Amino acid sequence: MDTRNRDSPVVYICSRYSGDIERNTDLARRYSRLAVERGCVPLTPHLLLPQFLSEETEREKAINLDLRFLGLCQELWVCGPEVSEGMRREIDCAAEMKIPIRYIKEEEILCMRLPKA
Repeated sequence: MDTRNRDSPVVYICSRYSGDIERNTDLARRYSRLAVERGCVPLTPHLLLPQFLSEETEREKAINLDLRFLGLCQELWVCGPEVSEGMRREIDCAAEMKIPIRYIKEEEILCMRLPKA
C-alpha cells in the first residue's frame, strides 16, 4: 500500500460552486491539483457531493456535510476572488474551530494542466 501522503496535511478547498457551475468545477479541480502539487491532500466537497445530492433541493444538507468534512482538515484554502454565501459559512466555521485559513489567488492555477480523464 502506498502511504506517501499519510503525513501530508488535509486541506479543505473552499471555492465557488454556484453560478457558472462548469467553470467553477474546473477551477475547483485545478485548486485541488495545486494542493497535491504542494504536498497536501485536498478535500473538495463540491466536486464530490453533487454526484449524489441536488444543489437546488438539498443545499442545507450539502452545507452541513461540508462543515463536517471541514472538521477533518488541517487548513482551509479560500480560493478565488469572490466569496459566496456558502463559502462565508465555511470560513466562519473554520475560524470558530481555529483551523488556519489560507487565501489562494485564481492566477495561481490558471496555467495548470489537468490530466485527461
